[in-house]
Amino acid sequence: MYDLTSRRSLLKTAAMGAAMGFAQAVAEEPKIPGFEEVKADSDTWKNWRPVSDRKIRMGIAGFGLCKFGAVFYLQDHPNVEIVAVSDLIPARCQGLAEACKCEKTYPSLEEMVKDDSIEAIFCATDAPGHARHCIEVLNHGKHVATAVPAVWASLEDADRLLETVKKTGLNYMMFETSVYHDDLFAMRQIFGAGGFGKLVYSEGEYYHYMPTPLPSFKDWRVGMPPQYYPTHSNAYYVGVTDGNFTEVSCMGMPSIVEHLQAQNNAYKNRFGTEIALFRTSEGGISRMSMSWDTPGHGTPRGYDGVGGCVRGQKGSMTGMEYKGLLNKLPNIKRPPLPPSVKPGGHGGSHGYLGNEFVMSILENRKPLIDIYAALNMTVPGIIAHQSAMKGGELMKIPGYRA
Repeated sequence: MYDLTSRRSLLKTAAMGAAMGFAQAVAEEPKIPGFEEVKADSDTWKNWRPVSDRKIRMGIAGFGLCKFGAVFYLQDHPNVEIVAVSDLIPARCQGLAEACKCEKTYPSLEEMVKDDSIEAIFCATDAPGHARHCIEVLNHGKHVATAVPAVWASLEDADRLLETVKKTGLNYMMFETSVYHDDLFAMRQIFGAGGFGKLVYSEGEYYHYMPTPLPSFKDWRVGMPPQYYPTHSNAYYVGVTDGNFTEVSCMGMPSIVEHLQAQNNAYKNRFGTEIALFRTSEGGISRMSMSWDTPGHGTPRGYDGVGGCVRGQKGSMTGMEYKGLLNKLPNIKRPPLPPSVKPGGHGGSHGYLGNEFVMSILENRKPLIDIYAALNMTVPGIIAHQSAMKGGELMKIPGYRA
């Protein structure tokens, strides 16, 4: 399905690319919905207080289409020093070094992890490589954060990643943007205060029209099953409750888009839309929608195609409007950021995710989106696609608990 042979083989051909040709390609790269930066308000940095003057020595791997290596503002955090960066393509590696104001570069993640001066690495690499790369980082004694999803199409990789995190005792965090959307963050706070009770029903949705696949390493985005990239929507249950899904029936709709025809992609996937109906660990029901097939990117309930709602036995919430039995709401504001860190894109979540990873290391605690939350957001999508390929067959989902 996806060629996981050594990435080092790419270096031979990548080095041959002219810098001018690369610059032209970057200029022609499509704008990606969701990356528009949210304007900070007066409360973004208000009441921020440093907890330490220590600087975590960090490395960053990956500066592809999304430029994820630099958009979480780790390089701007007062408690971080970016000491090294890497990317397989030399021009991109240089671009990441410049964005992070870092002089030391490595031709690959596999080389960078050998640097004993690095304490933590953020893997902004290709999605099919996330689990393998994080395991490599952890096994070299470093904390790790990763872009979404945690694993790609493999329950075995999920088990290996979990065991490695448990064995090393190091911090693992997945940078799922929905968790720091202002609505989902508020839902989480209200749920923790008892404002919903048990959730009877929840919805999450991610609509990203993709008539032509976005450029990707070894074309991993070409024809990808929608439910292989489920964390933006699944976060509207898992990120609210810290619960998990126990079973799923998922229906898929065949696409008219060329790269989503089974004969045109390595996944043999024919679905442009997959709608999953999950049973939750509370006994409730969640409907999680994923689609590459709907023009008019957006949803009235969220940010650039991502949104959700929750309905519980004691209250409900859509957007920022809570209706329920809780008389006084808890503090639903996202925590303050260091003055040098911007909220960024995806609903202003980027800066908060980077800050949470840093704080979890400084405070020696688990991060908000730890290995259990990451797998509980990711693995259900793998099973959901299997269900869709079997006509909606009800299938069991493994749950991950500490």
